[in-house]
Amino acid sequence: MVSLGERARLDGFQLRHVPTIGSTSATLMQDALNGAIGPVWLVADQQEDGKGRRGRFWHSPPGNLYSSLLLTEPAPSEYVAQLSFVMALALYDAVCAVAAAQSVDGLTIELKWPNDLMINGKKCAGLLLEGGMKGQSRFVVIGMGVNLAFHPDQSNHPASDFASLGLNTSPAHFFAFLSDAVAQRLGQWARGNNFAEIRADWLSHAYKMGEVMRINANAESYEARLEGVDPTGGLIVDHMGRQRIVTAGEIFNL
Repeated sequence: MVSLGERARLDGFQLRHVPTIGSTSATLMQDALNGAIGPVWLVADQQEDGKGRRGRFWHSPPGNLYSSLLLTEPAPSEYVAQLSFVMALALYDAVCAVAAAQSVDGLTIELKWPNDLMINGKKCAGLLLEGGMKGQSRFVVIGMGVNLAFHPDQSNHPASDFASLGLNTSPAHFFAFLSDAVAQRLGQWARGNNFAEIRADWLSHAYKMGEVMRINANAESYEARLEGVDPTGGLIVDHMGRQRIVTAGEIFNL
């Protein structure tokens, strides 16, 4: 049975678990517009209309974790995008906790800008942030899809799943770790007041930092060296000897 971890319960998170749904994120977005107040998790055993970045269809049969989190007034508007880093770190923490509990060694767990979890160089989870307003109140919905039992055969990035990597966990088992990790990292972030610490933690696990990658952003595609993350969360790259800041886009291996 899917349930919150102890830290999440103590911090006042709520949970809804359903067998089947169109999309956990779309449902929470509508709930928020109807007046629902977070923090509320929605977890589904399967999705019939799951979405990834840029509206891509997210194949969502049973076996993986499909979850979304509604937060109400999580931070001033200029800090909301930082939630990508907060939630990515929570995913990292949860994977490390599961691996430690099972004494699984030899995994390289990294975070790819802006919001992917990579294990041994392959994508195993992704995040999607969406936001809106209800009256004068701001809300954010964070969708989190985790490849526990299987992964898509065709995707924009090489993919894998926990089972293939020797991590045997169910959606219910992993979600307890994840919900606690999210509660802890949100507390650390302190509504954007402590992003410097979040940023430093994220950079210590960053994927391909210091290497040349392909950048797809703002209708451009170019090769650049990843150099860091600025205080707002933008990706710092070196493009032909000139520093650029990427605020939205994707990065790909050459």
